[in-house]
Amino acid sequence: MSFLEQIKQRRSIYSIGKNVPLAQEKIEEIIRDAVRNSPSAFNSQTSRIVTLYGDSHSKFWNIVRETLRKMVPADAFEKTDTKINGFAAGYGTVLFFEDQDVVKSLQQQFALYADHFPAWSEHSTAIAQFAVWTALAEHHIGASLQHYHPVIDEEVAKIFDIPKNWKLRAQLVFGSIEAPAGEKTFMDDKERFKKFD
Repeated sequence: MSFLEQIKQRRSIYSIGKNVPLAQEKIEEIIRDAVRNSPSAFNSQTSRIVTLYGDSHSKFWNIVRETLRKMVPADAFEKTDTKINGFAAGYGTVLFFEDQDVVKSLQQQFALYADHFPAWSEHSTAIAQFAVWTALAEHHIGASLQHYHPVIDEEVAKIFDIPKNWKLRAQLVFGSIEAPAGEKTFMDDKERFKKFD
């Protein structure tokens, strides 16, 4: 399969289960290889990863649920609860962090680019997220990218012993594909692309 075909295969899969086609060790190897080989500004390697399986995966989504329960009106919470249950039904979750100590160190070392390093850190995590997501899709593992930070950050850091300098940026929940993604639509190319000769 070509790289472009792999990109096309990567979709947001919301109906996921625990019947993944690979052993946990192989999934972990794929995640680590994808992140390890993702580019970063100045080869800074700012991305930090925590992968949750089993009880830890369930515990994470319960943190999200209980945090949102305090924020979402009770009469509207059923929809939120159903959504979280869908994520908890998956096989695992990849938490993507960025190491802020590395970002600050780069800002001090390269003062000329100091204002850019936070944005470049965001680029690094985005590339790592895309790489992991696409690599899992190549192995027929469905996933969707979620963003429940920063409201969950404090509790997640406490429960999973996350260093204070790690900043949570995204959560990729994954599992077996129980239903395919819906049809993807695209805006008109004229609105997105320009070409000059």
